Amino acid sequence: MSTLYNPLIFTIKNPKGSLKPHTSLPSSVPTFRLRKFQNFSVQSSISSSNEPEKPTSITPDNDKADDKMVEFVDEWGEKSEPEPGPVTKLADSDPPEYDDEWGNGSPGVDVSGEEDEKLLELKRCLVDTVYGTDFGFRASSEIRAEALEFVCQLEAANPSPAPTESPELLDGNWILVFTAFSELLPLLAVGNIPLLKVEKISQDVNTNSSTIENATTLSSPVATLSFSATATFEVRSPSRIQVEFKEGNFKPPEIKSNINLPETVDLFGQKISLSPVQQSLGPLENAVAGIARTISGQPPLKIPIPGGRTKSWLLTTYLDKDMRISRGDGGLFVLVKEGSSLLY
Repeated sequence: MSTLYNPLIFTIKNPKGSLKPHTSLPSSVPTFRLRKFQNFSVQSSISSSNEPEKPTSITPDNDKADDKMVEFVDEWGEKSEPEPGPVTKLADSDPPEYDDEWGNGSPGVDVSGEEDEKLLELKRCLVDTVYGTDFGFRASSEIRAEALEFVCQLEAANPSPAPTESPELLDGNWILVFTAFSELLPLLAVGNIPLLKVEKISQDVNTNSSTIENATTLSSPVATLSFSATATFEVRSPSRIQVEFKEGNFKPPEIKSNINLPETVDLFGQKISLSPVQQSLGPLENAVAGIARTISGQPPLKIPIPGGRTKSWLLTTYLDKDMRISRGDGGLFVLVKEGSSLLY
């Protein structure tokens, strides 16, 4: 057999000994963790050729070499490290906001404008809610509850805690827009009579003479009738007055020059046509004109108010230049000063 086909055999001589197989490290060998150190600066001094070289000194940048470590102990007796302080202090940061014990803002900030806007919105919502309810007489239970909620919110934000000491606000002619639980309800029921309507109820307050005049105006297709009740009052507290009615005044009716009748009238749930009456309005208007000339210029009729129910009390719970809310033994009254934009 030829030697070309003989396998080549290589041998490695290991004079220092044979290789040992790989063995894993025992689990008991400890592992090392990296430790965090503060930044250090190495200070080295260059020694002269005659002096021996001194060892370099390593000192922390932020601490002195001779400072001692201070230990901190918490409330449970365990050692803890102090909390690190802020890294930087921003000099151009915003100044802190001022808050008092009630959480209000800085006293230098004027919030009266925002409060006035809020009160104006509440007053408008109240007037809009009771609009078309005949002073609250025809208001449903839902509308009445909503109106009373607005009343309570306004009373809680009353800008005049002493209304009797603010005659510049209290004086003037006030127009009734809503009443509840009131003795005026029988008067408002007159509006259910066909061809008769309660046009206006007002209250004129005069603090100089300490008088109040409650006036009511009724309208019909033929004439307008007005009557009032005059009373005096005494101030009993910064918000309460005692009222005593003296006499009633009945003004002569104002006869209208033209009679405007509706086409139909609702009487006890039935609609009645007034077309036959409209055809005979010519002679009726002439008779009405004669009556108007007769009673025009007559003084009002004054009648003393007798009885033990002439005295009453009135508590003003809200007052500003536009609106007044009063509570008394006669009920709840919401009034708007004549000429205010809330009436339009």
